[in-house]
Amino acid sequence: MSYPVDMTVTPEVSAHFDEDTNTISYIVKDPSSNHCAIVDSVMDIDYAAGRITYDHADALIAEIQSRGLTLDWIIETHVHADHLSAAPYIQAKLGGKIGVGEKIMIVQDTFGKVFNEGTEFQRDGSQFDALFKDGDTYQVGNMQGFAMYTPGHTPACMVHVMGNATFTGDTLFMPDGGSARADFPGGDAAQLYDSIQKVLALPDEMRLFMCHDYGPNGRDIQWETTVAEEKAHNIHVGGDKTREDFIKFRTERDATLAMPRLIIPSLQVNMRAGEVPTDADGNPMLKVPVNKL
Repeated sequence: MSYPVDMTVTPEVSAHFDEDTNTISYIVKDPSSNHCAIVDSVMDIDYAAGRITYDHADALIAEIQSRGLTLDWIIETHVHADHLSAAPYIQAKLGGKIGVGEKIMIVQDTFGKVFNEGTEFQRDGSQFDALFKDGDTYQVGNMQGFAMYTPGHTPACMVHVMGNATFTGDTLFMPDGGSARADFPGGDAAQLYDSIQKVLALPDEMRLFMCHDYGPNGRDIQWETTVAEEKAHNIHVGGDKTREDFIKFRTERDATLAMPRLIIPSLQVNMRAGEVPTDADGNPMLKVPVNKL
């Protein structure tokens, strides 16, 4: 696959860090117009209380409105298992299309069974406005973006590239953070390694923006690096580490990891493009499957 990389375009990237889930959401502005995209928004949840709020999303909305921007796209890099998407809330306020990778249908089928969803839950990706295939392009104002299919963490992961800025989702972390786990249903360490190599094949000076950062070894939170830095220093795939090295390490490490704190609400909401499921009376309601994950 040949991707339409254009390093001459430098979008303005505004990062919003969510401390509760260690997620970074982005507003990505076309440098030649007042159009923008949002990548990986967050809806706040107090899981113990069953309370949903929108402070993080409201901050994104406020910035876009204060700058007089037009929102073209609300991008989901994948079906997140550690935070809830605020895509429909933002869309109701600002418009824009909600896009995700076309393999969302695999995720919907898998977790539709886990959560015992009835036939009314559509497993065809129709909750989203656009389903991206590998290499698909889209416009943010005058700026072209494109999607790269990068499975391994999940079957539906996509990395998004806009000009000289790449949004990695969970495919890569900062060099001292390594990579995301590959043990969720449909995940695969070998696929993840191959996907990371696709990202590292982009130009060395390409800016990379992470979806998560956990401040390893107590350092301050960071979210921007470059392809060159990852190739040289990423602790899981950088330097002379081989595919076999990565698969062995990733598989052994994943076996020690607990489930993400918000996986149960996140999957139910995110496979619906950010909509909270409802009970028979139309009340927002989440399920807790027992011994299924």
